[in-house]
This record gives sequence, structure tokens and C-alpha cells, in this order.
Amino acid sequence: MQNPAPFRPAIKLLTLTMAAAFNAPAALADDKQNKQVVELPRISVIDSSADAITKQPGSISIVDSEQLERIQPLSTEDALRRVPGVHIKGEEETSIIGNVGIRGLSAADYKSLILEDGVPIAPGLFVGNGRYYNPRIQRMEEIEVLKGAAALRYGPNTIGGVINYKTKDPIDGFAIGGRIGTHNYRETTIEAGGATPSGEARAGLMYTYASSDGFQDKDFDMQDFMAKAGMALGDNQWLGAKFAYYKNDANISYRGLFLDAYNAGADYNPAPDDYFYNERTSFDVNHLWEIRPGMSLSTVAYWSQVSRDYWRFAVDNAASTAAGRWVYTNNLAGNNRSFDRIGIDSRLTVENQLFGVKGEAEIGVRIMEEEMHDQRVQATRAAPRSGPIDTDSIDSATSYALFMQNRFDVTDRLSITPGLRIERYEQEREDRRNAANNGDSSNTEYLPGIGATYKLTPAAQLYGSVYKAFSPPLNSQSIVTGVNQQLDAEHSINIEIGVRGSNGGLSYEFTAFQMDFDNQITPAISGGLTNANAGSTLHRGLEAAMEYRWKNGFRLGGNLTWIPTADYQENRGGGILEGNRLPYSPELLANLAVGYGAGPLDVELSWQYVDDQYGDGQNNVAITQTAIWGGLLPSYDVINLTGSYAVNKQFKVFAAVKNLADERYIAGLRQGIYVGPERTFELGARYQF
Repeated sequence: MQNPAPFRPAIKLLTLTMAAAFNAPAALADDKQNKQVVELPRISVIDSSADAITKQPGSISIVDSEQLERIQPLSTEDALRRVPGVHIKGEEETSIIGNVGIRGLSAADYKSLILEDGVPIAPGLFVGNGRYYNPRIQRMEEIEVLKGAAALRYGPNTIGGVINYKTKDPIDGFAIGGRIGTHNYRETTIEAGGATPSGEARAGLMYTYASSDGFQDKDFDMQDFMAKAGMALGDNQWLGAKFAYYKNDANISYRGLFLDAYNAGADYNPAPDDYFYNERTSFDVNHLWEIRPGMSLSTVAYWSQVSRDYWRFAVDNAASTAAGRWVYTNNLAGNNRSFDRIGIDSRLTVENQLFGVKGEAEIGVRIMEEEMHDQRVQATRAAPRSGPIDTDSIDSATSYALFMQNRFDVTDRLSITPGLRIERYEQEREDRRNAANNGDSSNTEYLPGIGATYKLTPAAQLYGSVYKAFSPPLNSQSIVTGVNQQLDAEHSINIEIGVRGSNGGLSYEFTAFQMDFDNQITPAISGGLTNANAGSTLHRGLEAAMEYRWKNGFRLGGNLTWIPTADYQENRGGGILEGNRLPYSPELLANLAVGYGAGPLDVELSWQYVDDQYGDGQNNVAITQTAIWGGLLPSYDVINLTGSYAVNKQFKVFAAVKNLADERYIAGLRQGIYVGPERTFELGARYQF
């Protein structure tokens, strides 16, 4: 994939800035403590101020760099398991495809907004599936998860909340790290960076290469590159830029094991010739302007391009049933999609005094364009990757958003924050093979919300909010055979109330929530349309997170999610009845970790529990021989042991045993059984020069 011509000058400028930073005189290294190194601007879900969390009228979870180093995750989803309310539907150990559910929403769906440095990363928010790209954990320094009314600030698909991956800033110097493990896992990461003598400009790059034969022989070959640079523009403005490139060739498919094969302990790849080719290029430019004390303007312009080529062989169903495993034909289909996005997001923050009450206002605007090109190529084993095209369409969408909120600090203890988001989106479908299927659709959403915080004691703060969230219909839903389906967005009225705080070595957060999710898109039953807004689900539950640290280095922490209600509220047809539970929505999730950290040594033993869950909305209990969608997935628990040792300030070694008890479990169902990864061993090291 080549970079479009308009972006080549920007990339060249970024490269020159990095070169200048790397050539800073080495003799100035001793003066690092005396210079102020510029902080690269970006839009954070939770800012870096000391009271940032207490300002948020919603549930907050942060997986910081210390925790990431301790967990030693192979994927971003591995790290998210430590966040209360989050459920992961595992498809393979490095989570190439995203499967995240929050607060009882199905982990096989996409109703939560995922950002990287404040920028949407899902390939298509309005035009297509958002699960086709999952960022790599190696370049992340922190993960922020925000729920509640404050999520309105960031866009569509915030029904479950907002996940923001924050990438690492450039280091000062050069570092190399690596990891090896079971299934011939190999990973190498190189980091390099530096700053100018004044510290007013800095730049760096990070490159990771990883490959593996894979659990069940699901091999992959991945590379991930990121370059960041930034500089101060005078005393009150800062400019930053980030370029990223990702490529992964993975031997994965939608097909899993047959039931008998799973019960017999089979560990082969059920689709050995299917491949998922994924590539992404992106470029972001951030600008921060401190206009005056108490007033600032943050702006990010972004562009990304994602391609997803999925080559899958057809199966002979009769032969497969007789053989007890998938038997493939010579017919190969390439379900190939490419996504383009360009947008700008700008936010003005102003300290003020309205109606005699001090506070802070935030006003944001966002303009974004998306396009998805969808093609299906019919090929054969004799002529792979080429053949006639029988599907060729382009879906596009333009969206405009305006957000306004004002925090009123009524007293030193009580703050109230009302807000409103207005989102306008226009969708268009062009079928290049049949113009009769062309059409367009548009809609405007008004999303109010209000939240509050109240300081009970120095060690306890109450918070709560009520807000309206939405998830837009995709082009394929809103425009069918050229007919505007007249769909509204799917809506959810979310309510939560909780308490958080800390006292000595104790920190905690407890939240009760309800999501009344209605207007969902279902098959139409009248009016001559294909789709209609008719469905609703109700979600109620509790989240709890707590950690205690003793002065002698021991720590104990964990989280618990209990969702007794995640149910359909009406009969949907096709066996989905009122009262049925949503698929991939366990009632109980638990994580517990005990660790010890003192001096150069840090070790941790963690336990994860996932309750049983249904594989479909029909709530079938029995898993059929071919395990097509339905059945009850039994509960399972996994134990991990991780540890690290800092030999000196520059050199650290680390090791992990994942799934210590070698638990065999069903992670998901989709044209077969997806098996959870078996016990694995990992050993790694990092050295910074």
C-alpha cells in the first residue's frame, strides 16, 4: 500500500524533524535534568492533571504502563481483561480481530468507541464493520476506559463507553527488546528517539516485528511501525505528528473445530488454507494552543487507510459432516474491503463563571468522511487471488458533530456537568455492478446528558450520570437494493451511580449501571422494507474494582462484574424470545491478582474467571456437531504467572506462563468451536542504551 501524494510532504517533514532530534549533541546528555522536554500534544479521554479523574462524572479505569509491563500482554484485549465491565470473546491469542463487549453488550458486536490518541481507529464507524483492525499492544503506554455521560464528548458507538489507547512517546536514546515463546513465537522491538538541546522539539520511532507458528497452527507474520515528532511553537503553542504503518498476514478463518474433534483434544487448524491479510497506514497532526490562562484549543487532523483481504475456501457440507471436520473444495472467495477516513476534531476549553458559579466549558466540533470499497473475487486453487468480481460496491458517509458541556463547580464538593452532542450523518451507497441498488440516507441525532460528582470525604467521591448514546446504522442496513430503509440510529438511555476513592494503600471504585438499549435494527415485518427499528435490550449490573498495597511490597487487587440482566425485551423472530440473554454476555466476570514488587524484582499471580455464556440469541444449550453459532459455552478460569527482574537501570528481563493449569475451554462459536489458547511460556528482555 502506498501513501497518497498529499501526505508525502508531511511525512518528509516528520522525517527531517526526527533526524534533527537524533543529531542532538551527545555532550548535552548530562544537562537533561535542566531542560524542559516538550510534551507531544494529543486528545486524551482523561487529561494528565492531578484531579483529572475526580472531574469525570463517570466510571474510570486506567491500565497504566506499570500494569502493562506486569501483565505482559500479547494483545490490547489481553490488557483489557483487567478492566471491570469488559468481556473479551477470544478468537486467537493475539486478537488480530477485535471482540470487546462492555456491560453486557455482546462481545461479538461493536457498540463501544475505540480510539488511539483520541482518534477513531475502527475501519468504519458509519460505513462498515469496526472489528477489522485491532492496534498492537507493543506501542501502547496506557489504556483509558471511560463510561458515563462524559463519553458523549467522543462520538458514535459510545453505548458501552470509550476505550482510548495512548501510544508511547519517544524515548531519549536507543532501546531494543525481544520475546520468544511457545509455538515458535518471536518478537523484536526497536525504539529510538531524542530531543533538541533546548528540549523544545523531540522525535522518535518504534518498530515491532512478531511472528508465530500459532496455537492450532494459526500462524501470523506482523510488523508495526510508528514515528512521532513534536515541537513547541513559541511559549504557548505545540505541534505534534504521528505516522503509523501496520501489516499482518494471518492464517485465520471463521471456521472452528467440530464438537467431536474438540472433545478428543484436537489442536489442528480447521481452515489451513484460509488467510486474513490486514494492512493499515495512518497519519495524525495535533496542535495545542494555550490561548490564555484558563483557555486552550486542541485540534487533531487525521487520515487512515485500512485494507482487509480475507481469502476463504468453500466447504463441501455433506463431506464435512461425514468426515467430522471441514472438507474444502477448490473454490476460493476473496472478501476484500478497503477503508479510507479523513477528519478533523477541535475542542475549546474555557474556565468561566456562569450564573455566579465557577466552572469549565468544553465546545467541540468534528467533521469526518469515510469510504469503504467492498469487492468479492471468485478464484480457485489453480488460480488463487484472481478471478471474476461478483460484488463491487462503495459505501461512503460524511458526519458532522457538535458537542457542548459545562461543568458547574457548585461548591468545593459538588460539581454538575450538563452536556449535549448533535451528530449529523449522510450515507451513500454505489453499486458498481447494478445501479438499481444505489441510494442514500441521512439522519440527525440529539444526545443530551448530565453528570455530577460529590466529595463525601477526602477518601470517597460519589459520581453519577444519565445520558443518551447512539450507534448509527451501517450503509448496508440503511440502504438495501436502492431503498432508503428510513432507519433511525440505535439508542440507549444509560444511567450509572458509583463511588470511588483511596485511603493509604487502598484504592477502589464501585458502580451500579443500567442501559436501556432500544431502537435496534431488526428484520422488518411490514411496510415493504428489509430492516426496521424494533428491537430493545435491557442491561443492569454492578462493577467493582479494588487494590491494596502493603508497604512491604505485597499487593492484592482485582475486579468483579455482575450483570444479572442482559436480556432481549421482545420476541425478535428466529427463536429469539423476550427474556432471552444476549450472546457473549456472561453474568459474572472476575479477576484477582496477588503480587510482590520490591527492588529489582516484581512477580504476580493472576486468576481470571468467565461465567458460562450463550453463543446465540436463541439461547440454545446443546452445541451441535458442526457448532454453527449456537450453544452454551461453559464457564472457565485461567491462571497466569508473570515476573520481571531489573538487572540494572538499562537492562530488564521478564518471563510469563500463561494458562498455568493448561485449562482447555471454548472461547467462542462461529462455524465451529474456537478453542482458548493452551499453556504457553514466554521469555523476554529489554536493553536501553
